[in-house]
Amino acid sequence: MFELYELIQVVIFFVLLIVVSPFLGSFIANVANGHKNFLSPVLTKIEQIIYKFCRINPAEEMDWKVYTLSLLFFNLFGMIVLVLLQLLQSYLPLNPMNLPNVELTLAINTAISFVTNTNWQSYGGETTLSYFVQMTGLAVQNFLSAASGIAVMFVIARAIKIKKGNGLGNFWIDLVRITLYVLLPLSILLAIVLVSQGVVQTFSSYTEVTTLEGYKQMIPMGPAASQIAIKQLGTNGGGFFNTNSSFPFENPTPFSNFLEMLSIILIPGALVFAFGKIVGSKRQAWMIFGVMLFLFVISFACSAAAEYSHNNIFQTSGIMEGKETRFGILNSVLWSSATTAASNGSINSMHSSLSPVAGMFALLNIQLGEIIFGGVGSGLYGMLLFIFLTVFIVGLMIGRTPEYLGKKIEAYEIKWTIIAVLLPGIVILLFTAIALSVNAGLSSIANKGPHGFSEILYAFSSAAGNNGSAFAGLNTNTFFYNLMISLGILIGRYGVIIPVMAIAGSLVKKNITPVSQGTLHTDSLLFGILLTGVILIVGALTFFPSLAVGPILEHFLMQRGIVF
Repeated sequence: MFELYELIQVVIFFVLLIVVSPFLGSFIANVANGHKNFLSPVLTKIEQIIYKFCRINPAEEMDWKVYTLSLLFFNLFGMIVLVLLQLLQSYLPLNPMNLPNVELTLAINTAISFVTNTNWQSYGGETTLSYFVQMTGLAVQNFLSAASGIAVMFVIARAIKIKKGNGLGNFWIDLVRITLYVLLPLSILLAIVLVSQGVVQTFSSYTEVTTLEGYKQMIPMGPAASQIAIKQLGTNGGGFFNTNSSFPFENPTPFSNFLEMLSIILIPGALVFAFGKIVGSKRQAWMIFGVMLFLFVISFACSAAAEYSHNNIFQTSGIMEGKETRFGILNSVLWSSATTAASNGSINSMHSSLSPVAGMFALLNIQLGEIIFGGVGSGLYGMLLFIFLTVFIVGLMIGRTPEYLGKKIEAYEIKWTIIAVLLPGIVILLFTAIALSVNAGLSSIANKGPHGFSEILYAFSSAAGNNGSAFAGLNTNTFFYNLMISLGILIGRYGVIIPVMAIAGSLVKKNITPVSQGTLHTDSLLFGILLTGVILIVGALTFFPSLAVGPILEHFLMQRGIVF
């Protein structure tokens, strides 16, 4: 069973999350609204210089179509640049290990992955990418992909707040402000603390050392701390090194582990309160935050119980296989819950080594749309889709036109909502079925039986959910998986963003209906319960059959002592 100090650490984790999120959310809301903040005296001049250099008009407003096209073309440009950086890697500087150019399909997969805030990795960072590509390609996209997601959240919040308007802000202004005032300062602060804990930040070449056994071993180095900070804060998750945050140079101490875990959830949690301040309803923010926190705690508690339960195969409980001794079981489970609840994907233990039930909850967190805090921005606008769906269902039950914060939710909004909710699920199940039906998909499986099925299901869940973590037993650096996962990532990202933007374009034009006796209060405990029910029902109906064939079947077989 877990130690008392581990439980205390978990309690501190949740207390800090609950206490800090509202304050950071208030700051982010001020940034979204263009209000002055404590960083303005330092950063306002830099902001103005950026606008002047890039010829951005701060007074220009965009409708939803222009805003969406700006985002899409900017992301496409980022993908092209990142592909070229990888294809020309051997000719670029800061490549002390003389790593060769990256293969084309892997380069495309990596570029799509990092630009969409997925950070799926079919490669080992220290053996595939140079310092230059890691910094100018991956780290840059860690900032920009996170800022893109937050910008979309700003848009839907403004659409709900504005009374019969058309403009939804300016994508370029939002991108600059989010990066300059939120992501960059927090990343610098976290990177400094991580360096103090032993996370490497150097341009030195890899170091060859002699082990205690007398063997030679190459120790990878690099400017890691700067990328680790934004990978966690921006819910990116891409590891500088192959084994991600289980690697000592990425995550050396229990304190660094605690900070990185908290960083994964902090901005997604804060954005809920930023949304509440923008739309003028703190109670609404607390309702949404409460639902997210409840689902997160349930997932974590069930995963922890499963990890500490008796294993009939090994005839013991609390198995440490696949986990780091410096973190232990409880911290490994908390991380697996946090990284899959938020669209992060970083790991400090091997998810493939989790008990079947704990692995199932990691899968389910992703399959629910990663709205249990979710990715920065994407988690909240994903949750709003479920809120619209809940409001619509309740409206049908009481015979009243559905409304959310005074804006009517009509057929147009619900059609787009259904598309956005269903598309990732279709990708997960359809692509998994295809992979299981062709030799190219089956040839990469490391395990047989239900666990092998879970490896493939997890891969496409991670892709469509823009998570980036994996069960690790599946070799995805193949032509088939590089292209299939890339397609799944694109649909999972933009198949949700475009419907959300279309909904925002419709809502912003609507008047705000005054509150009356028949108004459904969406900031109440009752609505929170209804929302939770809709989330679980949609997830259960969509994915329960696949989970039954994978982790649930594996659990019952394991209880009978059967392995493959």
